Amino acid sequence: MFTTPLVIATTVAATLGAAVGFLASRTATRPIIATLRDELADAVWQLSHDALTGLHNRTGLRAIHNALAASVQHRQIVTVLIDLDLFKEVNDTYGHDAGDDLLKATATRIARLTALYSGQAARLSGDEFAVIAPLDTARLINMAVLFTSVIAEPVQVRTDDGPVTVTITASLGIAVASNTDLLEGVALHRADTAMYHAKQQGGNRHVFYRPGMAMPSHQPRRGPRLRDRRRSQNGRGA
Repeated sequence: MFTTPLVIATTVAATLGAAVGFLASRTATRPIIATLRDELADAVWQLSHDALTGLHNRTGLRAIHNALAASVQHRQIVTVLIDLDLFKEVNDTYGHDAGDDLLKATATRIARLTALYSGQAARLSGDEFAVIAPLDTARLINMAVLFTSVIAEPVQVRTDDGPVTVTITASLGIAVASNTDLLEGVALHRADTAMYHAKQQGGNRHVFYRPGMAMPSHQPRRGPRLRDRRRSQNGRGA
């Protein structure tokens, strides 16, 4: 059963409640109360966010999707799956610090663009990001082009020999689903399928999911992603 950060926070808060209530009456214990509150807030943040980029993680994305599912205002959402092209080559050539710089810069760009469309962004794993936002049909193509072009702008990264400017592109899969559809079983799956087609077509592009679209027969990746390996280990299909 999935436990949301809110449920966890509520449980922890209830445990601390009696102690905090007792301590609150004593002026000398106020620093302790403040520390407890800060530690609780930090723990909740870590449960729903990626430590490297500050974006939501998969748990945080689920919570956001659940909130959208409960909304009567937004009945359709757009899901964008973003996979960086040839990220491993940059990471292997310049080192992990350079790779981390690239991921953080990309995450910042994705977050800023996502805000323009009233959405939320997450880093799912490695060099894979996701965005969910209320559907805005009039700006959907503009959104796809903007994400693709902005991610491809040069980034300065750290190396042992000093700063180096690198340029990396991304493959985007974009899908539209009802806000009541499952996040991973429908929305992300459709976006993932479209993203593989973007990869097959050479990357640095976006592909919209179409009804009936299937995974391409040859998936031009460097190897199975962590979440794909987990599915295989658990006996589930891709």
